[in-house]
Amino acid sequence: MTSQHGFFVTGTDTGVGKTAVALGLMHHLQVQGDRVAGMKPVASGCEPAPSGLRNADALQLLRQSSVAMEYALINPYAFAPAIAPHIAAQQAGVRIELDTILSAYAQIAGQVDRVVVEGVGGWQVPLNERDTLADLARKLELPVILVVGMRLGCLNHALLSAAAISHAGLQLAGWVANRLPPEPDCVEENINTLESRLSAPLLGIVPVLDTPGASETAEHLAV
Repeated sequence: MTSQHGFFVTGTDTGVGKTAVALGLMHHLQVQGDRVAGMKPVASGCEPAPSGLRNADALQLLRQSSVAMEYALINPYAFAPAIAPHIAAQQAGVRIELDTILSAYAQIAGQVDRVVVEGVGGWQVPLNERDTLADLARKLELPVILVVGMRLGCLNHALLSAAAISHAGLQLAGWVANRLPPEPDCVEENINTLESRLSAPLLGIVPVLDTPGASETAEHLAV
């Protein structure tokens, strides 16, 4: 599976392992010889730092990137409250603008071979009064990788997300089963069910890792 520009990593929900998979994907592409950068356009739950708000996931993507870049380029919209981004933006007196994100993406893409863009929350998360994460993905025109957190309810979430991605006219390049603690019953059966019902390929099954670094996650991805 290849892409000339990169991938958009989304998830069935928040907290399903998008960052871990994005980091693993970046490592995999770097091993292939690509210069890769990560991007998290919108992040809530950021911590104050001397130079401004910083998001832990975005910092990991920044550290994994092949080229040194300004934090604001990797994460144009950072908000302190760990709440829906459009609400956090409203509270901060800011409007999340897709054009601002697209401009930052273009600057990043001009310096590397591939960009791995990590979404926020799930596929239909609102970004402002009109646009959702799906609208951003459509503007970026990147193939999508869906991270499925293997927990109760994941079948419905995964199938609905895949249908929405297809409805948006985007390519679902594949999906990743990310096993989360505590593991529910019938994980293997759930994975088999999704394999039979999703048209996109299963790109990997990530176990619960003691040291979930980029290289460790990449070992379980077949991309």
